[in-house]
Amino acid sequence: MTAPHKLRLGIPKGSLQDTTQKLFDLAGFDLRISGRSYYPGIDDPEIECILIRPQEMARYVGQGILDCAITGLDWILETGADVAELADLRAPWPNYGVVRWVMAAKEESPFQSVKDLQGKRIATETVGMTRRFLEQHGVTAEVEFSWGATEVKPPILADAIVDVSETGSSLRANNLKVLHVVLESTPRFIANHQSLTDAWKQGKTDRLLMLLKGAIAAATRVLLSMNVPRASLDEVLKILPALAAPTLSTLADPDWVELSTVVEEKLVRELIPRLYQAGARGIIELPINKIVE
Repeated sequence: MTAPHKLRLGIPKGSLQDTTQKLFDLAGFDLRISGRSYYPGIDDPEIECILIRPQEMARYVGQGILDCAITGLDWILETGADVAELADLRAPWPNYGVVRWVMAAKEESPFQSVKDLQGKRIATETVGMTRRFLEQHGVTAEVEFSWGATEVKPPILADAIVDVSETGSSLRANNLKVLHVVLESTPRFIANHQSLTDAWKQGKTDRLLMLLKGAIAAATRVLLSMNVPRASLDEVLKILPALAAPTLSTLADPDWVELSTVVEEKLVRELIPRLYQAGARGIIELPINKIVE
């Protein structure tokens, strides 16, 4: 039976693809991406997925071909697409953190800042972003589109580059120095303005985004559950992080309570020994798939 409504969703192809698939899995969706198909399957008959390069995504959303999508802030700004940014989806997973677009030149070059690139040649995949950056600094330079391997072009094919860098390892490997950080970018959930005026599409988008954000919120947190003597409860509560909001439940033994709370996973190895020393017993650490706040 055909669903009466469809939300057309853009899934980013390339570096964001695997992590996006993981995000949807944690959010409760079975997103199936085939190696040959540009139309991933999903176990929601009200969603139609299309696999598209992040560089093109914002343009298609702006034109209304897609109702919503995930792409980087960098490509939203590069295309200048008029879209609604609904959420920053940064997460502690590969390619979902902060990436930097940097202006760089050879270590041995005389260039120390963008001001030194007046009249020079700059290679980049983000021509629009680079030109705007130059304009902001009152510099006129020749900006050429780079089809790849941008970091190897200085000093022969270009005087400087603007390229994406996550760890800086590629820059160091090619003996490049950073002159400026042009932009810090993270994955964004975007939507078409007209689609958001449709009550059904807006509702569907809101529910989808709630689940995705819930999965990201849970990415670094776990649930701690334990039994605590009532006489030790105050001491145990003092050990827990201030932002934790414990839930207390009565047990068959009136001298004990069950305590459960959500904490940052990185704190657990320090917390458990201290909680045990304070009197907590039966301490259990459980993973969390989603937290909707």
